[in-house]
Amino acid sequence: MREGSKKILLIADPIFRADDPRLGGMVVQTSGEARGLGLGLASAVSDVAGTGGQTPVGAQLARLAGTRVEAEEIAKISRAGGGQPDVWTDLTASEDNVRGRDVSNYRVVHIATHGLLDAERPQFTGVVLSLVGNKTGDGFLRTDEIFNLKMGNSLVMLSACETGLGKEKRGEGVIGLTRAFMYAGAPTVGVSLWSVADKSTAELMTNFYRRLLGTSPSPPSVALRDAQLAMIGGKKYSAPFYWAPFVLVGEWK
Repeated sequence: MREGSKKILLIADPIFRADDPRLGGMVVQTSGEARGLGLGLASAVSDVAGTGGQTPVGAQLARLAGTRVEAEEIAKISRAGGGQPDVWTDLTASEDNVRGRDVSNYRVVHIATHGLLDAERPQFTGVVLSLVGNKTGDGFLRTDEIFNLKMGNSLVMLSACETGLGKEKRGEGVIGLTRAFMYAGAPTVGVSLWSVADKSTAELMTNFYRRLLGTSPSPPSVALRDAQLAMIGGKKYSAPFYWAPFVLVGEWK
């Protein structure tokens, strides 16, 4: 991880629907549905939701309001420690920004949104960013697109559902987001192994970053372990369901 850098990037709470109240009635392009794009996203969402593709993609994805709180709290922790957080939410939490802007100089890249696994076609596994307002992308950042990113020496934390899963394909090993981000240059990737609740995840991530970015910073593996122990010691989210799915893959120091 890029220890000397004070910059972290927080991507959270994207807009999935054209009627989202955050748009204030502004008319924006809807990815996939309006431009014939997003077939991979439709496939992945249908696989997860079991809808057979009969309803619009955006209508099937609930807003994750807790991820916004999560990003704002992490930004406060970063600033308190002398860090320089950049927060991309709403329309700025977009595929266009992730693929078009330089993200190689961040110490941490934190992505809090829906992660989808297409068990039948693993190339359509990815993370869902803003589905409206994109000019070039469809809003669904697939594994094949992540391979082409330049992540630098960043810790990538995927605070999303099922992001650590992949499908075993003969001759290619596990195809998943973990491998994709590591191929793009990230030495360490934090992922979840099953669907998680956004509120409990926000608490875990806040605890993690207090330890990672505090005045006496801990290595990522120690910070995550201590954050999980704090969850166990509490009452509300002590069950393993809430804290156990998150693991760090790659360089653990």
